Amino acid sequence: MAEQYIVGIAGVMASLLGFVLFYCISLVRSRGPSKINRTASMEFPSENCVNKTGNAEAVGTTDIIIVGAGVAGAALAYSLGKISIAFSLGLYPLSSFKTAMAATKKLSSLFPLFSLLCFVCIFLLLSISRRASISSFATHPNFFQFRPIDTTRSDPTAAGDSSCDYTDGSWVYNPDARFDRYDSSCKEIFKGWNCILNNKSNSGDIVKWRWKPRNCHLPPFDPLKFLHTYRDTNIGFIGDSLNRNMFVSLFCTLKRVTNDVKKWRPAGADRGFTFVHYNLTIAYHRTNLLARYGRWSANANGGELEALGYTEGYRVDVDIPESTWEKAPSFHDILIFNTGHWWWAPSKFDPVKSPMLFFEKGLPVIPPIPPDVGLDKVLKHMIRFVEKTMRRGAIKLFRTQSPRHFEGGDWDQGGSCRRLLPLLPEEVEELFSLKNNGTNVETRLVNQHLYEALEGSNIHSLNITRMSEFRADAHPSSAGGKKHDDCMHWCLPGVTDTWNDLFVAHLNRLKTRN
Repeated sequence: MAEQYIVGIAGVMASLLGFVLFYCISLVRSRGPSKINRTASMEFPSENCVNKTGNAEAVGTTDIIIVGAGVAGAALAYSLGKISIAFSLGLYPLSSFKTAMAATKKLSSLFPLFSLLCFVCIFLLLSISRRASISSFATHPNFFQFRPIDTTRSDPTAAGDSSCDYTDGSWVYNPDARFDRYDSSCKEIFKGWNCILNNKSNSGDIVKWRWKPRNCHLPPFDPLKFLHTYRDTNIGFIGDSLNRNMFVSLFCTLKRVTNDVKKWRPAGADRGFTFVHYNLTIAYHRTNLLARYGRWSANANGGELEALGYTEGYRVDVDIPESTWEKAPSFHDILIFNTGHWWWAPSKFDPVKSPMLFFEKGLPVIPPIPPDVGLDKVLKHMIRFVEKTMRRGAIKLFRTQSPRHFEGGDWDQGGSCRRLLPLLPEEVEELFSLKNNGTNVETRLVNQHLYEALEGSNIHSLNITRMSEFRADAHPSSAGGKKHDDCMHWCLPGVTDTWNDLFVAHLNRLKTRN
């Protein structure tokens, strides 16, 4: 690519300098004590020749012209002489053209020398360019690859910069960093997540860690610019309390720059606000499974499930969205979904005492299926529902699973998260590897199901999993005020602010693409 640019530039410069060369020949000859008659069209100061060439210098005498030209121009001046002659024919009278031809014959002996010198120079330029491009490619292996936003397994997302993988990076600590995005006074922060007011020991350090992608820059959130860019827009967060965590982060960030806010709950939302001056609405629709579910008890008259010995459980209609968000796709311009934490929650959906019993088209799925297969069915139906009901051009994102960081057992087994620093890469694998099948294994299991379900759809994935797996230090832990350590939700301010940085970068990327 670099070689083509250099050759192209050399050609253009050669054409221009070739033309100027003959122009200067004619001009200088016209000023010498020769028998050539001057014409009105050639009465220009000789300095104009120098100005037009930029890096050329012409000195005129009666019979000799010495020209010192730039490398690229001299290289091809001889070969492009005919082109310059053609230009001269259209600009000067015939007598002037003959004069220029006579002067050119005297210069012809110098052109081979110019050509040789410029050939060597261009060869050196190409060699340098090639070494530079190889070095750049080795340093940035993804530079020449288009990285789509919606991808599979590793999901190398792109936003803003099509060559950037925002999931590949590390957390960088800056002890002098100041966080002025919002503070603990934002009233929408759930009490258990307000680690500053709850005096969590490392609450001040949590926001001093910044996510740094390996080969690019993740732009910081500019709330005022966001309000202007997404004026007259409705944005909905649909999912469990982790999506509320993200919703609150966005609200507090925007609220910091404007107080003209109206509180309301559109389209069945649990929480919602409109920034009146910009007519921008953001809302949170709570749903644990995306699909409708509720308690189920055996019918005295019997049935297929009763015949198999089931007496109670939870009925999950895989093809019916929960009422809290079923109207959201027709109201919002941008939707961001999540699900996953409740699918592996034995305390809620005990496989013996209160199993998940899946229904499709109003009938029980027989034979009964386990939760992971039920998740696949729900994702398939909910994706179809969203694609069918949401207007053309709307933006749909599905956030990947937010990792938990329980160590020493699950939340109801004495598990805790007392770390004060982010994890090292080897600690991340120890905690989340599918091979280890540990307490937090559902993080990557859910993502496997999600990537498969999104394949072929027009819903984009927002991958926050990898960057969040490191942050075992950023949960409320025992400061959440609960009986058990909260190692699932995130302190605010905290990690979900970086999720929103990535979210906005994705939106801007998609907006530009559309």
